[in-house]
Amino acid sequence: MTIKNQSLLNLNEQFIPSIIKDLIDTQKGSKLFPEHKVKELLKTMGFPVPNGIYISKDTANQISLRQLPFKYPLAAKIFSSKISSKSDVKGVILDIKNVRELKNATKKLSLIESCEGILIEEMAPKGVEVIIGGIIDNQFGPVVMFGIGGIFVELYKDVAFALAPADEKDALWLIKQVKGYKLLEGYRGSPPVDIAALISMIVAISKIIEAGLILEIDLNPVVLYPKGALVLDAKMFIV
Repeated sequence: MTIKNQSLLNLNEQFIPSIIKDLIDTQKGSKLFPEHKVKELLKTMGFPVPNGIYISKDTANQISLRQLPFKYPLAAKIFSSKISSKSDVKGVILDIKNVRELKNATKKLSLIESCEGILIEEMAPKGVEVIIGGIIDNQFGPVVMFGIGGIFVELYKDVAFALAPADEKDALWLIKQVKGYKLLEGYRGSPPVDIAALISMIVAISKIIEAGLILEIDLNPVVLYPKGALVLDAKMFIV
């Protein structure tokens, strides 16, 4: 789960539009990127993502689930361009412990109306959940966002914003604006998280949104550890 800090911080602004355009060309007019495509893009740029595989609904029965090179437990998530919230349709199944449970999970998800495919990934260890995002605001232009995940964002709207692109100093300032910052420093015996990894991701997201090809990108949640991080879910919308 080690993040490639240096590759992210040195992410070339000239490289970003090229790789995003290549991905846009595969979308055939759709404004929402599939999660597995977003994660492929992020992985290419140096972001840490779980080991996983995407199976289209048409090929689901042809894949040998017994031979997948992943460690249990696993998570399985539906993809559909018509579904905005996977949880609303019970489209996420967690803590899959063996092949039998995986087969049952993929069958159950494939029966959900408008299912197009299933993303199977290794489950991530528990850590501190945060949100990193970017948006093209009508008034301010490219903006990067950071917030503490879980109930902090749901109940307390504990998020902060900064103009993009942001450098390392800007990212650290942004991190310290949220009320739940103490969770990142270590709270009630928990170890501090990898702030350097977090900073590098915020800087990289700010560069991606500043490129002007993406209307919105949302990494939610990103799980932080004492060393490294993982992007568990990701959404991205084309301008």
